[in-house]
Amino acid sequence: MATPGVILLNLGSPDSPEVADVRTYLKEFLMDGRVLDAPKPVRWLVVNGLILPFRPKQSAAAYKSIWKEEGSPLLLTSEAQRAALEKKAGIPVELGMRYGKPATADALKKLLDQGVDDLLIFPMYPHYAMSSYETAVTHLMEAVRNQKPDLKTTLVQPYYADDDYIQALIERARPHLEGGDFDKLVFSFHGVPERHMRKGDPSHDHCLNTPDCCTTCHPAHATCYRHQCLMTVKHFVEAYGLTEAQYTVSFQSRLGREPWLQPYTDKLLETLPKEGSKRVKVMCPAFTADCLETLEEIADEGEEIFLEAGGESFEHIPCLNEHEAFIDFLNGRVQAWVNPAEATVSKA
Repeated sequence: MATPGVILLNLGSPDSPEVADVRTYLKEFLMDGRVLDAPKPVRWLVVNGLILPFRPKQSAAAYKSIWKEEGSPLLLTSEAQRAALEKKAGIPVELGMRYGKPATADALKKLLDQGVDDLLIFPMYPHYAMSSYETAVTHLMEAVRNQKPDLKTTLVQPYYADDDYIQALIERARPHLEGGDFDKLVFSFHGVPERHMRKGDPSHDHCLNTPDCCTTCHPAHATCYRHQCLMTVKHFVEAYGLTEAQYTVSFQSRLGREPWLQPYTDKLLETLPKEGSKRVKVMCPAFTADCLETLEEIADEGEEIFLEAGGESFEHIPCLNEHEAFIDFLNGRVQAWVNPAEATVSKA
C-alpha cells in the first residue's frame, strides 16, 4: 500500500536580513534562468556586475524592516501552514524553498526517509509563471530524479479560479471589506516582464498582441500569468458582489527598465487620490503568505506613497497565511488526492 506525503513549494527568503545573507539569496535567485531568462554569460554579467554590487544593501534594509525576532516572516508563516496542514490531513507534509532554506531537496529527503512513495506536489502559487510556479516545480523534479527517479508524483495545477480558493480569499478579506469603508479595492499582483508573456504563448502571436487577449479564449491561457490573475479578480468580485467602480488591478515588484505588466502598483497608488479614491485597501492574491513584497512594498512603502499623494486611509489586507479557510482549501486538495472516489473539489 502506498504511503502518501505532501510537499509545499515556495520561493524562500534569506537566512537573515544581513547584507551578506541577502547577497547570497539574491545571487541564487537572480541566476535562475527562469527569473532572468538571458543566456547564462549575460545573466552572470548583469547579476554580478550591475545588481549585486548595489542591491543587497538596499534589500537588506527592507528585510530588516519586516524581520521578526523568530526569523523571516515568510518562513514562519510557511511553517505554520505546513504544520496546520499536516495536523489536519494526517499525513507527512514538508516545506521546500526554491532558494535558501529549507531546501527543496532536503524536504524531499525527509519525506522519503518517512517512507513516502506517493507525493503530492503543492506549489503555493495559485497562478502559473515561469519565475515562480514553474521554477519551483522543475527544481523539485530535479531533486526527484537525483533521489528517487521512480517516485510517483502528482502536481496540483494552478488553482487561480477554483471556487474553493476564491472562497478562501473572500473569507480572508471579508472582515476588512464588510464595513464598506473604502473607495477602491486594489488587487496587486506580483509583476512579470511582458517578455515572459510572449515567451510562454505557444502561438507567439496572442499574448499582448490580440485585443482583449486575456478574455479571448486561447490555449495560451493555460500558462498565461496575466490571464490567470484577471480571472482570480473576476471570480472574486462576482462572488463577493463588488461593482466595477469598487476595484482595480495592478502589478508590483518590477526590476530593470524593460516593460513589465501594467499598470504598476506604485504609480497607481500615486494617482488614485487625484481621481477621488481617498480610502484604499490592497490585497495581494498572487501570494499565499505575507513576505517582503506584501509587508514592506505594499503595507509600508505603498501606504507611504498613497498618503503622500493625498490619500486619507490605507489598509493592506493580509494574505491567506494560515487562515482556517486556506488550510481547509489545502486539505481539501489533499483529501481529493488521497480519496479520489470521495472528492468534492469544486472547480470554476
